[in-house]
Amino acid sequence: MGLSEHRRAAVGVVYCAVVTVSDTRTEATDRSGRAIVELLEAAGHRIESKAIVRDEPEQVRTIVGAHVGRLDAVIVTGGTGISSRDTTCDAVEPLLTRRLEGFGELFRVLSYQEIGSAAMLSRASAGIAQGTVVFMLPGSENAVRLAMTQLILPELGHIVHELKK
Repeated sequence: MGLSEHRRAAVGVVYCAVVTVSDTRTEATDRSGRAIVELLEAAGHRIESKAIVRDEPEQVRTIVGAHVGRLDAVIVTGGTGISSRDTTCDAVEPLLTRRLEGFGELFRVLSYQEIGSAAMLSRASAGIAQGTVVFMLPGSENAVRLAMTQLILPELGHIVHELKK
């Protein structure tokens, strides 16, 4: 099956949760979460849940875990760096049964083209948990827009189609 056949078989509407992980952001200041919602909705997908949680591993794992197996996709922004408070990946990865290694690799390549060697500080990653694709993105709005437009949106319907087989 070629690329065009894969795209035709893609799921048209993906049911999503958006989670912002931050100790400081509020609804008013959460530009990254808002960007994810706007981009998903513009592509015809449905936002079933949106939340902001503190960068506390148990809170992050609980909220992401509440959506896996229930929704098609969970997109998390924030907490993917290397500081001691960046615990998103550590909290979510135990939920994953499969990792999508290519997502993090491609994200860092694209990021490198924009910001240079600082791209190596990102632990952005993705994987599958109970039939739900989970993306973990940096908290930067520019990074979110890069990941969404260049990687996630072009393949989201195809990924969900594959998971439903």
